[in-house]
Parts: sequence; C-alpha cells; structure tokens
Amino acid sequence: MAKVLVAEDELLIAMDIIDELSAAGFGTMGPFATRTQALDYCRTHTPDCAVLDVRLQDGDCFPLADYLAEHHVPIVFHSGHANRGALTERYNNAEVLPKPSPTSQIATAVEKLCKSEITQSVDAISPHEAARA
Repeated sequence: MAKVLVAEDELLIAMDIIDELSAAGFGTMGPFATRTQALDYCRTHTPDCAVLDVRLQDGDCFPLADYLAEHHVPIVFHSGHANRGALTERYNNAEVLPKPSPTSQIATAVEKLCKSEITQSVDAISPHEAARA
C-alpha cells in the first residue's frame, strides 16, 4: 500500500483528503499543519507521494517540497495560492490542483503519480537485474 504524506494546515480539508485517500486504498502520513513537522517526519519516514498545500502555518511548503523532490517523491500541490507554471517548472512531475478541488480529483492525481513512479522504477531496472530477480 502506497503511503501519502498530507501537509495541509486547514484541519477539515486535511481530514477530507485523508478520508478520500484511505477510501482509495492509500495509507496516509499526517496531516501536518507545518512544514517543520512534515520535514521532521520525512527524515525518518519516506512517503511514496505527497499532497501539499503551498501555504502552511509556518510559511510556504517549498523547503519540504525541495526535500521530497530530492528524494524522488512525487508531489500533488493543492492550493489556492499556487502558480501552476512556476510549480511545474520547478517540480517537473508535479500535479497542481487549485483549491478547492474535489478530494476525488486529488486521489486520482496521487494514483497517477504513484503509477508513474512505479513505471519509472521498473524501467530503471537493467535487463541483467531483472534476470536475477
């Protein structure tokens, strides 16, 4: 089961996202209202994907997003303060959804990114490694 980190400072929205992700078969980490809490957690736990609000209680999410990107964790940005062009330029494979978006749309974006990540991982396996597996 893929684990999805949720960083969202509005508790009701965070719970709706977590409920939808759980119903779609994902495990969840969080919700985290601050990037500091989420970064601290990520230093010992690596999510398979992340849903991030751009503005969190302690500032914008970019230090967290940078950390996740460095660790090849796909990101769905869900924010009313997102510049789609700037985000997709900085985070190549990110999905950007405006707030509000239906939680089902967020879950669909997470599923798409998780499948893409699995495909990329399989493609990265050399024929020699595959023969040994």
